[in-house]
Amino acid sequence: MTSTTTPVRARALRGTLRTIGRIAGTIWSNPRARIGVVLLAIFIITATFAPWLAPYGASQDGFERSAGGSAAHWLGTTAAGEDVLSQIIWGARVSVFVGFAAGAIATVIAVLIGLSWGYSRGFGGDVVGFIVNLFLVIPGLPLMIVIASYLQNGGIVMIIAVIVVTGWAWGARVLRSQTQTLRSRDFVTAARFAGDSSFRIIFREILPNMTSLITGSFFGAATAAILAEAGLEFLGLGDPTTVSWGTMLFWAQNSNALLTGQWLLLFAPGLCIALLATSLTLINFGVDGISNPRLREGKGR
Repeated sequence: MTSTTTPVRARALRGTLRTIGRIAGTIWSNPRARIGVVLLAIFIITATFAPWLAPYGASQDGFERSAGGSAAHWLGTTAAGEDVLSQIIWGARVSVFVGFAAGAIATVIAVLIGLSWGYSRGFGGDVVGFIVNLFLVIPGLPLMIVIASYLQNGGIVMIIAVIVVTGWAWGARVLRSQTQTLRSRDFVTAARFAGDSSFRIIFREILPNMTSLITGSFFGAATAAILAEAGLEFLGLGDPTTVSWGTMLFWAQNSNALLTGQWLLLFAPGLCIALLATSLTLINFGVDGISNPRLREGKGR
């Protein structure tokens, strides 16, 4: 029994590795996606090794207040006497974590609802459709502000929850449309006549054919989560004691950084937010090439 199952598992592992390699090669062959991968890797490395890369602690103060750039403080200091460069490095942890965590949770919810909604028919599908359409017509930003106002000082967990609640509906709508297209394919019909359950058909037959769409949905949700987290923190709806790029913008605005000539307090975190969101958007160009060979670039073309 063991001697027969081991080669099968080895072949399955090799097949999985080959698939991952093809996906990575397709993404890397796209010049724009390649730039996005490099940028994202820089931010992930910065967030991971922040304690060793940052010259000072995240909230370490006692330095000269509102000082300009110098050898000791490359980007200057804040109005509270904190090193700006150190806060930029430590703040990467929050943005990367919130983006990936909220994006992953929103994508999982979108997959579960979108595939089930697209495959099912009848009254249950109509109820789910009403709920999804309700979330789609409600403006996202005002809804996030209202929810965050009632759940203020909940920290990063609260921000992730608010982003997930307001960010899953669009992905579910897109996945539902693709599921309806695949539902009428021959392999799904064959599985249905073979007596397979709806659960197995959805997650064993339909889901593997939507990998690129789900991956693209994740990157889109992660990008929206990064921007939403920064926006909520900037409006003061998060935890002001947390060091993140959004709270840096919040405190810079409160200390009138532009009026005092400390434009780096606003420019540095704003640029990091823009670059991190841009990196995920650029990677999406490579993800599109997985499902559509016409969009592939590079030598493989």
